[in-house]
Amino acid sequence: MTETILANATLVLGAEMRTGALVLRDGVIAEIGDGGGVPAGAEDMGGDLLMPGLIELHTDNLERHIEPRPKVAWPHAAAIIAHDAELASVGITTVFDALRVGSVVSKSKSNYGEYARALANEIIALREAGALRINHLLHLRAEVCSETLIAELGKFGPEDGVGIVSLMDHTPGQRQFRDMTQLKNYVCGKHGFSEAEFVEHVEGQKALSALMGAAHEAAAVAAARRYGAVLASHDDTTEGHVAQSARHGAQFAEFPTTAEAARACRAHGIAVMMGAPNLIRGGSHSGNVAAQALAEEGLLDILSSDYVPSSLLSAALMLGDLWGDMARAVATVTHAPARAAGLTDRGEIAIGKRADVIRVHRFGEAGMLRGTWVAGRRVG
Repeated sequence: MTETILANATLVLGAEMRTGALVLRDGVIAEIGDGGGVPAGAEDMGGDLLMPGLIELHTDNLERHIEPRPKVAWPHAAAIIAHDAELASVGITTVFDALRVGSVVSKSKSNYGEYARALANEIIALREAGALRINHLLHLRAEVCSETLIAELGKFGPEDGVGIVSLMDHTPGQRQFRDMTQLKNYVCGKHGFSEAEFVEHVEGQKALSALMGAAHEAAAVAAARRYGAVLASHDDTTEGHVAQSARHGAQFAEFPTTAEAARACRAHGIAVMMGAPNLIRGGSHSGNVAAQALAEEGLLDILSSDYVPSSLLSAALMLGDLWGDMARAVATVTHAPARAAGLTDRGEIAIGKRADVIRVHRFGEAGMLRGTWVAGRRVG
């Protein structure tokens, strides 16, 4: 039996905050006590916040580690371990690593190749070897506007434990990049395209979408069902997009780009996930709807760190201050993502749940992580 007692903490519970203590025993939360006493053998939390470990449903952070600069490949095992340590250091205890499936291989300059199956094998191997600090699960980002999606999806099965499949449609002029000026700035900045190369890229992507889009979307939906994975939409913009997502059975919407789409998600019972960087920066870097506007309208259910892991905790604290309800805000990074992903064993401080817990000290509007426990074991 292994036991840890965390006492004199401000417990962030489902609907309230109160002073108390937790007993973590054999990987689960075994007892919840009241009051600020510190019994013998307990760790004194000094009144700090004690909340469930953060749950991240969509992050591009691993891709940044395996390619730290454009066309610079990094050894995968080292990259995965560094990514894992970074997430543990900012309070994320469960992550769905988002791996792209669907590549473009026939174009000279805008090619991007397959990597998901091989990288998933390495994540699984490191997880089984006990080399990772936090819980890593798989999220397949299905690129509808691609050439190889069906073949890549076919390389995964139920035995891989894929938790999420998201439908990604990056056809120029739609969804995230309706504004072609924004798209041009992004693509030319990333790939160094000339004006002619950008035009060629746009025309090629539109042609590919017209040729394969419908078949790829159907294949991704079918694959999610075959894997037993939760389906998510991505960058829904119109009521029509949301209605289609609902027909497919999407459980949550990643980064809807308009308030119209977010309202439609609410009408269809689809949870709305927005980017924590959007909230912190005060707006979308792509010119889409601001997360704060949706929060103020009561349309924000889940936060994702997206491309800045440390933003998840900071945004939850910011949202707590905005709403005047820290417990509700913390749920957007714990209980709500757990529920959306079908994880019933974590995401809240309750007896019998996984002992994934973090200690946070507030400095004014900011917060500092002072401890991370995963299944009752301290990892940071």
